[in-house]
Amino acid sequence: QVQLVESGGGSVQAGGSLRLSCRSSGYTYSTAFMGWFRQAPGKEREGVAAIATDGSTTYAASVAGRFTISKDNAKNTLYLQMNSLKPADTAMYYCAADGVVRRVLSKYEYDYWGQGTQVTVYS
Repeated sequence: QVQLVESGGGSVQAGGSLRLSCRSSGYTYSTAFMGWFRQAPGKEREGVAAIATDGSTTYAASVAGRFTISKDNAKNTLYLQMNSLKPADTAMYYCAADGVVRRVLSKYEYDYWGQGTQVTVYS
């Protein structure tokens, strides 16, 4: 079993920055792949960024160049640094993890999810 707890959400003006954190606990193998997803009201949950156990990263086109995913293995914590935020980035952000993932930005690949943290960007 894996438990994921997100933090760091909030309200920020367009152009600003936020850093999300996701603390994990439980079976380490099940966090070999970790990702950030987001879901806006009335929309499907979409993959934002993912990181594999070898440190390789993948980003959705909509956030590439603005968001950075990273992981501190010593602290069992996943991060998402979000810069140049836009109102379109407003959503509930979720952390996800799994031991084996093929399509790293697909929500169907992950079995473990956090409860989410709200990000609101106002213009």
